[in-house]
Amino acid sequence: MASLGHPDQPTVYKGRGATYDPHNRFAPTRSEVEDDGWWREEASTTIATEVREEVSKSALSWNKSPDLPFDRSLNPYRGCEHGCVYCYARPSHAYWDLSPGLDFETKLIARSGLVERLKEELCQPNYVCRPINLSGNTDCYQPLEAKHQTTRRILELLLECRHPVTIVTKSTLVLRDLELLSEMAEHRLVRVFVSLTSLDANLKRTLEPRAASPQARLRAIRELNTAGIPVGALISPVIPGLTDHEIEKLLEAASRAGARTSAWMLLRLPYEVAPLFEAWLEAHYPERAAKVMSLMRQCRGGKAYDAKFGKRFRGEGVFADLIAQRFARASRQWNMQDRTEQGLNTRDFRPPRAQQDLFI
Repeated sequence: MASLGHPDQPTVYKGRGATYDPHNRFAPTRSEVEDDGWWREEASTTIATEVREEVSKSALSWNKSPDLPFDRSLNPYRGCEHGCVYCYARPSHAYWDLSPGLDFETKLIARSGLVERLKEELCQPNYVCRPINLSGNTDCYQPLEAKHQTTRRILELLLECRHPVTIVTKSTLVLRDLELLSEMAEHRLVRVFVSLTSLDANLKRTLEPRAASPQARLRAIRELNTAGIPVGALISPVIPGLTDHEIEKLLEAASRAGARTSAWMLLRLPYEVAPLFEAWLEAHYPERAAKVMSLMRQCRGGKAYDAKFGKRFRGEGVFADLIAQRFARASRQWNMQDRTEQGLNTRDFRPPRAQQDLFI
């Protein structure tokens, strides 16, 4: 797979977060662009989005992570057009022989047959009902959802069989399903968490180029709350030296909009995400790049990232402890409760074909 761009010479592409395509670590060969001295036309800074379909062999992804509040998740799409440069899910794109860089946000995969696979899995005799997390990897309400509507069909199925779900999104497209989510809320089957990173619209345009604006996300919180849907704020990622000064303001804004629960996560830079993020810093905030990465390493035991359970979401050290203390204090001030999947209704679950089976 040929690489697009180079980390030492990052290119700002219109509406994209990554500035280049890092090498796919699973590829057997590696190629890099070299200047041979011949004249060539300047490369376009606009990249179109490509979408291909993948027939799903299964629906639910399972985990035994002790620091996650759910043990199963569901992702309708691979890759994410929001283009958040910091996204911890970027390295997963390498499994499909694609780059975690620009490919992750421009070469997307829509999973077909997902609802049918989910029906089959929910009907397994040994299935035990617990909340499913939508968007465990990529945003289930990214722009692709407007056309494919896979997320909506999944929610319709879960409502039909009274199965609880939690949703994490930074898209206002969630409001399209307001009536459906409201009905689920009446049966205590849903909680929505809106991801907030910054209130600075200019920062958002480069950090999360195709995600909703900060004000639009706060509007989504407000409308979800008004419709009676339990909604919380996920302050993520907290980026030391770049967004950490906004913690208190973000929680205040979320609370005033109607969020009742909150959680936070420190910036995660696994595998290719670290060089991608550093290249983004050099392209957009060169004067802060060294400080941000220095603070990150202070929070990660001297490394860019530490994947250990208990540390990957919060970090460690003096600066990480200070962030945790500030967040806890601001949450108390605005009467925000901790994020939880507790309280969702699992008792009324019935397998999708339970009623039809009575007549077989």
